[in-house]
Amino acid sequence: MHTRIRLALATAAAAALTGSLLTAAAGTASAAGSGLQGDFNGDGYRDVAMSAPYATVSGKSNAGQIAVMYGSASGLKATSRTLISQDSTGVPGAAETNDFFGRATAAGDFNGDGYADLAVGAPGEDVGSDTDGGTVAIVWGSASGLSGATTVTDPNPTGQDKFGQSLAAGDFDPDGKMDLAAGGTSAKVWIFRGGFTKSGGTGGSYYQPFNIISGSGAGALHLVTADFNGGGGDDLIVNGYNASTQYDTNILIYASPTGTKLEGGSEENLAPGFITATGDLNGDGKDDLVIGETWDDGISGATKGGKINVIYGNDYSGYSTVSISQGTSGVPSDPETGDAFGWEVSTGDINGDGYADIAVGAPAENITTGTTSVTDAGAVTVLYGSASGVTTTGSQYFHQNTTGVPGGNEASDNFGGEVFLSDVNGDHKADLTVGANGENDWNGSVVGLLSDGGRIGTGGAVSFGPSNVGVSTSGRPEFGSIMAG
Repeated sequence: MHTRIRLALATAAAAALTGSLLTAAAGTASAAGSGLQGDFNGDGYRDVAMSAPYATVSGKSNAGQIAVMYGSASGLKATSRTLISQDSTGVPGAAETNDFFGRATAAGDFNGDGYADLAVGAPGEDVGSDTDGGTVAIVWGSASGLSGATTVTDPNPTGQDKFGQSLAAGDFDPDGKMDLAAGGTSAKVWIFRGGFTKSGGTGGSYYQPFNIISGSGAGALHLVTADFNGGGGDDLIVNGYNASTQYDTNILIYASPTGTKLEGGSEENLAPGFITATGDLNGDGKDDLVIGETWDDGISGATKGGKINVIYGNDYSGYSTVSISQGTSGVPSDPETGDAFGWEVSTGDINGDGYADIAVGAPAENITTGTTSVTDAGAVTVLYGSASGVTTTGSQYFHQNTTGVPGGNEASDNFGGEVFLSDVNGDHKADLTVGANGENDWNGSVVGLLSDGGRIGTGGAVSFGPSNVGVSTSGRPEFGSIMAG
């Protein structure tokens, strides 16, 4: 089984706008932003921020860098991009060794101007004498794309390290303003209330404690938001190690109906798993959870090859959970030890039927053609939503030897190490962007596949390596291992 993008988080689990490179803003941006989720330049197309958290910048290894690819009528294009690092004009700090800028990202319109902004964590940043204290910056959207940034200060620098190792955007109040949740190595997640300004202002901050282990390699490892109970405010799910059982867990805190903060005392323990996505899979108006549980053993409910746990939205009255693996009828391929099915998950409506669909990465999948097996080539499975929830009927299966998919299967490519569903060509149907972070000795690469209106197709498929977008291939940048938009 492959190693997760060489991060301490995972092993514990079981740029100037370089040359200000916005070569062509996608579409024609208006004076005001579109208000569309993930539309950083306001032209009406969703964009994708692709991290290379181990990129070398100005000779500094593992400094980290982000390539922002702008959507267009034809999808993502290498000629329409912005490259961002801590050496970019207007971005606080400087590119330094082991900053890991881009290790966590979250998109949201934090200042309410109609342009999506990008919150970026650099959990390895040394803050003064605080080694690995970590930092978070909001890079601002505009008609010309992302540029300039403002630091979000850690309110508790003596109580945690690696601030910004996890991020999520959501309106927890709900007051119509985007809030930001940020985690580090403590058991507390800090919530910064909406009202962000480029001069550093926020609407205030508070923290929510969780029953998770704190310390090196621990704390809030992953955050996700959604309106899980239909209450009108975004709820927060945090992934970490349960302080009572020591096992990996996902904990849900419901947003407060009073509009003040997340509601303490309403903590719910959910299925284990490192990565979670949210979307309305059955069209009932409540967001559902998809949790990837990749382990073969050692964790409650572990399944050979890995699985996803689907937890349907509820109204405090209990959960309905469905588990799906490669051993489930209708799911392509067969389960093998170490496949890591569920390593990454993402949701979006691919066919426009009103039901969210699911992309599932299995980056350690061995692909066999004839008598030849390629170890850890990786694959992605697409499952579709319906009135009765996720179904295996019509499921799809992609790898780099699938007809029409760019590239070819090679050992340790880890195709499916990241998956992201979003509409990048403006047809109101989600397209699939896949990261293969192990490609070419961990240089990484990204493949873009468009919806054909009913399914994910291969017509117009594109592929980008780090050299295509200006990211250095010195070291092992793992371009495309983290995405947001």
